Amino acid sequence: MSALVQSKLVTALPLLADADLARCFAWRNGAPVSAGEFIGDVETLAKLLPAAHYAMNLCADRYRFLVAFCAAALAGQTSLLPSSRTPQTVAETLHAYSGSYALSEQALEPAPSRQFVLPQDLASHASTNVPEIPAQHVIAIAFTSGSTGQPKANIKTWSSFCASSALNAQLLCDQHAPHIVATVPPQHMYGLELSVLLPLRSRAAVHVGQPFFPADIARALQSVPGPRLLVTTPVHLRALLRAAPALPELAAIVSATAPLDRELAAEIERRYGTRVIELFGSTETCVIAHRRAAHDEPWRLYADISLHPQPDGTLVDAPYFAGPAALQDIVELLPERRFTLCGRNSDLLEIAGKRASLGDLTRRLLAIPGVEDAVVFVLDPDPTGISRLAALVVAPDLRENDVLCMLRQSIDPVFLPRPLRCVAALPRNATGKLPRDALLAALQC
Repeated sequence: MSALVQSKLVTALPLLADADLARCFAWRNGAPVSAGEFIGDVETLAKLLPAAHYAMNLCADRYRFLVAFCAAALAGQTSLLPSSRTPQTVAETLHAYSGSYALSEQALEPAPSRQFVLPQDLASHASTNVPEIPAQHVIAIAFTSGSTGQPKANIKTWSSFCASSALNAQLLCDQHAPHIVATVPPQHMYGLELSVLLPLRSRAAVHVGQPFFPADIARALQSVPGPRLLVTTPVHLRALLRAAPALPELAAIVSATAPLDRELAAEIERRYGTRVIELFGSTETCVIAHRRAAHDEPWRLYADISLHPQPDGTLVDAPYFAGPAALQDIVELLPERRFTLCGRNSDLLEIAGKRASLGDLTRRLLAIPGVEDAVVFVLDPDPTGISRLAALVVAPDLRENDVLCMLRQSIDPVFLPRPLRCVAALPRNATGKLPRDALLAALQC
């Protein structure tokens, strides 16, 4: 019986997979925080939290997020991880979950209906024991990004998080205990898995910041010892190539949240002398596959994950899932537990008997010299039921008509996006994704 199946039989699992409380758990203000000090902070905060069923964790500081996330679990609460921190999203989520409150490191403006501000200093002592969490406790409800419509809630138990995190640790931490620097927020599933759960469920340590600009990323990496693991997105990788800051030695770079071009991955590997590992997953499933993007087109599945292609997507199953998860991604299965990604059901287009995909149209737009960022998307149907394509483009030295003329050379005219609007920046969220409502709003500006 596999370890993943056995995990269903246990009643509780420790908060830390590694019981060495003297090890470095986090880097904060340039100094290491031990695992024992972290557990001490968690236990102190758990006693201070208000009585509730749900805690919406809005902490921006990664260490405070970690402490609050674990303290809520220790207090028997479920962390709500909203798709954004906008006042409207916060208010709607609190209203939808009775007995919930917002938890942050500073008072929010405007103030939500119920909030708890973390004390500036918990005045804790290092713990000598690792607490346990009931295996089937619903530790989090994570919401999708809303890039294809309304965000959807996904229930996560502690045992399922432990099982999926073991697979990430096997890929990224088997030979060493990396020091993680992440450019993605902890509320997003990718950020949660790689910068919150990985330190909890391996010997990895995490830098508590969230660097955004290339110079900030370089400084954060220089502030931690090796081996270093950069957890980031294609948007940040393109920015690193343009700015070309000097980076210290990297054990690996991990990328997710959007497709990573082979050329971009290869150039990053050449520039910084490291491996670029691309992860494939979703809020519904967590990470399920990986590849070396500069060298491999097929993805390699994690152990115990199974894919079942359907006409409109793919069912994903694993021993630690409550049931199969349905994704819109269309895949082709290959030998040796590999697969190729053929696109998303929602991305496939058929106009005037001709077929294309939004992903391919966006790639062709990005290939135009002078285009720095771009996206093609489908507008809502007009009164006659016809849906048109639209595009937002970041191209400081080009006019909209110039972009359309060059795009016309590489795609069929029926797929030309109209309107195509040049903007100063795409409305990306903290993980580089493009929520649909933000795209529609930018098109009207």
